[in-house]
Amino acid sequence: MKPKKNLLITGLPGVGKTTLIKKLSESLKRFHPVGFYTEEIREKGERKGFELISLDGNKGLLSHKDKKSPYKVGSYRVDVNGFEDFLDLISLFNPLTRLIIIDEIGKMECLSDQFKKLLKEILDSEKWVIATIALKGSGLIAETKGRNDVEVFEITKKNRDILFQEVLSSMERSNVKDQSL
Repeated sequence: MKPKKNLLITGLPGVGKTTLIKKLSESLKRFHPVGFYTEEIREKGERKGFELISLDGNKGLLSHKDKKSPYKVGSYRVDVNGFEDFLDLISLFNPLTRLIIIDEIGKMECLSDQFKKLLKEILDSEKWVIATIALKGSGLIAETKGRNDVEVFEITKKNRDILFQEVLSSMERSNVKDQSL
């Protein structure tokens, strides 16, 4: 049986998916990870949007309540063009990279045709993928979770402290070698 090299972390909003993905990317630096995570944009205690941060420190805007955009998810306007420009800055297919980190595969990100195409290429590649994914969703979200090369972990408040080790153990069981290229 082929190892499951695409590891997806799902769970309710605010349960700790991004915290876990950041901890994993730090712990797995030997695999030269590339990718991005998202952070809330807060103004006066209110969540106003989401910022993109690449693992090498570049920043971009994913969405904001005050952004002018035809794309909307909930009360947020999604900057699809800005997201795609941000993706262009990430060397996802660098030969030294053995691990791609994505936070997250969700409704906002799936508004981008470029992201959807890239995601399929990444999941089909030889590179390891650790990504967060929306708990609910149809289309690409459901399709991604249903792939036979995917292992899905659901993070909860009860298991979030041990899930870090479970993800690392899954990689180990799949014979990920702890050596740089």
